[in-house]
Amino acid sequence: MRLVLLGAPGGGKGTQAKKLIEKYGIPQISTGDILRASVAAGTPLGKEAKSYMDKGELVPDSVVIGLVKERVAQDDCKKGYILDGFPRNIAQAEVLDKVLAEMGSPLSTALLIDVDKDVLMKRLTGRRTCKNCQQMYNVYFSAPKKDGVCDKCGGELFQRDDDKEETIKKRLDVYDAQTAPLMDYYKKKGILKSVKGTGSIDEIFNQVCNIVEGK
Repeated sequence: MRLVLLGAPGGGKGTQAKKLIEKYGIPQISTGDILRASVAAGTPLGKEAKSYMDKGELVPDSVVIGLVKERVAQDDCKKGYILDGFPRNIAQAEVLDKVLAEMGSPLSTALLIDVDKDVLMKRLTGRRTCKNCQQMYNVYFSAPKKDGVCDKCGGELFQRDDDKEETIKKRLDVYDAQTAPLMDYYKKKGILKSVKGTGSIDEIFNQVCNIVEGK
């Protein structure tokens, strides 16, 4: 089971990834996590990545793919792995496929968590956070009993800057332009599968399990 998870911000990839890890005992490979770990460990690739990060530059694809290659080679990936947040575009996907094929560990499934844009907007722009206890709410789906007030501690609820409509629209536009074409790429390779990311978390997860188990 070697998965890459696809889907727009707010689509529920992170939630489904956690459930897959719990059920199947395979690791989630997040490029952000392995970048931080390699920098902290001072590995050769970590030092190279840090040199770009210290200058405020993006870490090149070649370094990121090198880090993914090192991570996939570790023992806990022998049963499989879940890639999340990478690749983000077709150029990265092509190089990654070549590297994974050379390792004898190619992707088996590209799994799309598909959610309509209007639902994504509500999920993301509707989020409110308590200033005191950080409890999360959503004004559309899980509203507090009293508008603007936390049920848990009575604290004031606020909307984070990155949850505001203009910011969310930009994030979704970037996703559409860069990442959405990956769906066609994986469809042509014959490994794209899709589940509707609406309904209960467990309902979605049952569909995901049926796909990864080939049912």
